[in-house]
Amino acid sequence: MSNILLVKNNIADGVIAACTIVKFSADAHVVQAVAVTDSLVGITTDIPAALGERCDVIVHGLADVLYGGTVTRGDMLTTDASGRAVTAAPAAGVNNVVIGIAFVSGVVGDIGAVILSQGKVQG
Repeated sequence: MSNILLVKNNIADGVIAACTIVKFSADAHVVQAVAVTDSLVGITTDIPAALGERCDVIVHGLADVLYGGTVTRGDMLTTDASGRAVTAAPAAGVNNVVIGIAFVSGVVGDIGAVILSQGKVQG
């Protein structure tokens, strides 16, 4: 279902699963995202990466992503502690960094799709 417009190649500074959300760890280096406050960069392709390997990251377009919970199309998505996409649900006055908007509905373990549009949402 993906429609990839821009992919950037980086170095994995840890084990990174396929179709998950990543953040920068240094210039041109990425790690798996683990918190809603991480500066989310993009989604990995369907090829996982080991420590020190090259890692392709989709930063623009429609990307396949692993869901970490129940998602409804149109939901703004952020990360869980494993880099999986979950619905952003910040408490009042709290910010969540978002990776984009869910293109399809799904549940934990599904490969869904996200329209990449990085930003923040406040509860």
